[in-house]
Amino acid sequence: MENNYIIKTEGLSKKFKDKQIISDINVKLRKGEIYGLLGLNGAGKTTTLKLMLGFLKPTEGKIYINNKLVQSHKGEGTKFIGAMIEAPAFYENLTGRKNLQIIAELYGKEAVERVDDVLHLVEMEDAAEKKVSEYSMGMKQRLGIGRAFLNNPDLVILDEPTNGLDPYGMKSIRELIIKLTQNHNKTFVISTHLLHEAEMMCNRVGIIHNGRLIEEFGVEEMQRIKARGGSLEDTFISLTKEERKYA
Repeated sequence: MENNYIIKTEGLSKKFKDKQIISDINVKLRKGEIYGLLGLNGAGKTTTLKLMLGFLKPTEGKIYINNKLVQSHKGEGTKFIGAMIEAPAFYENLTGRKNLQIIAELYGKEAVERVDDVLHLVEMEDAAEKKVSEYSMGMKQRLGIGRAFLNNPDLVILDEPTNGLDPYGMKSIRELIIKLTQNHNKTFVISTHLLHEAEMMCNRVGIIHNGRLIEEFGVEEMQRIKARGGSLEDTFISLTKEERKYA
């Protein structure tokens, strides 16, 4: 049913001055999905996420969150969303718990009361009293995901959540996202250029190229590609090969 979509975009487009950044992006997500937005650097991934969050205003198109038109219900749609856009920034001289408490106060009493639950959710209780300056990159990413959960969102948008992590950190964040989806029925939109990570984590992926969503694959399609001896990486390169002629 149409109203089962937690987020839907129709003809989403954004232009800065005379430069078209994204054009005619149409995405539909159901509750409990992990959707990977894949693309080269500069393809339009972060712009798309910022439009979904209401950080930017579309030049054209519509965004529906929980069946509400975001542009017409300012704040009504985006209050259901948590986000980590680009690298998470924290007060390095404060503890992880204190950082979350400061952000939670902006949301209100309910968010403040959720701080301990959020620390547990992202498995950061043991590091909660350490200063963020003592955290590894992976720990900071976990705290950033925790911050995105302070308002108890239905939809969580993460921009390159495993960027800069070693293989152990990538595995840890990937498993955390899968667990939050399966155990807490959360929905994720994740942008990444790490195709193997997306293949292991996402229920569905969309390839964005030169600002356009050029292809989408569900689990079954990805499995068929694998069965033929291919990979998501091979498919991505084939679809975007004109960008790689210089390589």
